[in-house]
Amino acid sequence: MTVEALEKELKTGKLHSIYLLYGEERFLLETILKKIKKSFGDLVTGINYITLDDTNVEELIADLQTPAFGYPKKLIIAKNTGLFKKEGKKANPKLAVLKEKVSTYFKEELENIKEYTVVIFVEEEIEKKGLYQFIEKEGIVCQFEKQKPAQLVKRLKAIYQAYGVTIEENTIHYLIEQVGTGMQELMNESRKLIEYAGKGGKIGKEEVDLLCIRQVEAVIFTLTDSLGKKEITKAFATFHDLLYQKEPVQKILIMLYNHFKKLYLTKIAIEKKEEITEALNLKPNQLFLTHKYKAQAAYFSKDELKKILEELIVLDKNSKIGLIDVQVGLEAVLSNYCS
Repeated sequence: MTVEALEKELKTGKLHSIYLLYGEERFLLETILKKIKKSFGDLVTGINYITLDDTNVEELIADLQTPAFGYPKKLIIAKNTGLFKKEGKKANPKLAVLKEKVSTYFKEELENIKEYTVVIFVEEEIEKKGLYQFIEKEGIVCQFEKQKPAQLVKRLKAIYQAYGVTIEENTIHYLIEQVGTGMQELMNESRKLIEYAGKGGKIGKEEVDLLCIRQVEAVIFTLTDSLGKKEITKAFATFHDLLYQKEPVQKILIMLYNHFKKLYLTKIAIEKKEEITEALNLKPNQLFLTHKYKAQAAYFSKDELKKILEELIVLDKNSKIGLIDVQVGLEAVLSNYCS
């Protein structure tokens, strides 16, 4: 089931007996979890509400067998239990036995589970076999992937409208470019923007620049833009802003190297008339970056990009053996290109 379909179903108050929620978009996952708990009703810890993790997952079957005294059903939330991990029997024989035991119990006692409990498994990564296959057939499996820009725009637009704040679609796209595609980060920054604008207010790019914390990747794009335009003063100001924000200089070096490598790969993909998205191995929620890489690659020749990459590799090597300070070296690389 998709996230959107699950959200729509929960609005009706309908609950299934077995859920498996997993993926990297934790904000939406936790939001869904809260909605399920709200739909379930009153929760009394230890009676009709049980939480498990990898430290006490062996108690799962006993908890399923124990009645929710005074309540029609029991809610069990099992987080990161290890039951869906890809591990061989030799690596963790105890866990392998437990996996088999739990899977068998669910198959044999399905009707009782459906009648007396709501079980929610919450995982980060899963192996699509065993218990997963059973839940896929008899319950609800929902993967929480990073949302695509179009999905994010739709969600954010609804949130701003709910608070009576006006924001144009192009401004939402700009917000996503600056903050990233994580819903938690977008919500944190949106709360600030909504509070600042107030009901009846309007948010534009100026407010985003004024109030929002930009992800480092967005700052690297700005730095590279300045380099491409030979604007050394702006490039240095952006670089020093990163240092002021306590970003480790070694991390900045690595990010610059990775960024210029992507520009180099973009250049090659354009020459060979290949798909940039495939050359850069972009995820579905990152496809909007394609035009940005293409635009930035136009500032540089292939030889210039190759030379910058070589200089960054030499800088990394020399800094590790104490021949040069990383910050000084990076400033030299920036100056050399713009000179």
